[in-house]
Amino acid sequence: MKRRVLPGFGLSLGYVMAWLGLIVMLPLAALVFKSSTLAPSGWWALLSAPRTLAALRLSFGGAVLAAAVNVLAGLLVAWVLVRHRFPGRRVFDALVDLPFALPTAVAGIALTAIYAPEGWLGRYLEPMGIKVAYTPTGVVMAMIFVGFPFVVRTLQPVLESMEREVEEAAASLGATRWQVFFRVVLPLLLPTLLTGFGLALARAVGEYGSVIFIAGNIPRVSEITPLLIVEKLEEFNYAGAAALGVTMLLLSLLLLLLVSLLQRASRRWELPR
Repeated sequence: MKRRVLPGFGLSLGYVMAWLGLIVMLPLAALVFKSSTLAPSGWWALLSAPRTLAALRLSFGGAVLAAAVNVLAGLLVAWVLVRHRFPGRRVFDALVDLPFALPTAVAGIALTAIYAPEGWLGRYLEPMGIKVAYTPTGVVMAMIFVGFPFVVRTLQPVLESMEREVEEAAASLGATRWQVFFRVVLPLLLPTLLTGFGLALARAVGEYGSVIFIAGNIPRVSEITPLLIVEKLEEFNYAGAAALGVTMLLLSLLLLLLVSLLQRASRRWELPR
């Protein structure tokens, strides 16, 4: 009998499948089953309602925008932390993880205290016609806050492992700094950037605690889908809440699938180079 390379593979695989089934698949199956109790007409009435469409648009549109901003800002911060040495670098590096440790409700209260009309910055922005709190802009700001560390921590190990000789060779051949970055460094970082984008996107889509305080929760203006689900639960409309949950699940899977396809395409494009 041929021995397996990995001892205990069958037992390990069974344990992993059982764990994933209990923790991931069973709750999702219960969610889908509960949503199936809603009639097709109920599904259509729920998903076609202007309030639902506005909430979905804000949740996913804001999450995509926040993830895109985090990719740009996260790349800059990760580059500075890895490639430069300066006083206070370790403190700055530790502050990146603050959104991980900070309770989301505390983050929402802090953002509201800053950007509310009477807040530290809001009192100066309000006279200029710039409103952040209780608007979609505030929702995006909260999403940026919670998703930022994912991009930085995804990029840092890759930047640290990159060989500087490739950049030096390109520079010795006459390439400018911008050419080295866009033609040498960026193609190597593209799969990792997409990974960070996907993580920040997933975090922002499901965010609740930090958003509801700064959003103001105005229907069809600054209301996110998770809050709409909570309201359905408070109304004992469990089938409607489950239907919204399944809708968010499907849209999130489609977005993550698109990001995964882009990652594969970027790797294939990188190989011939």
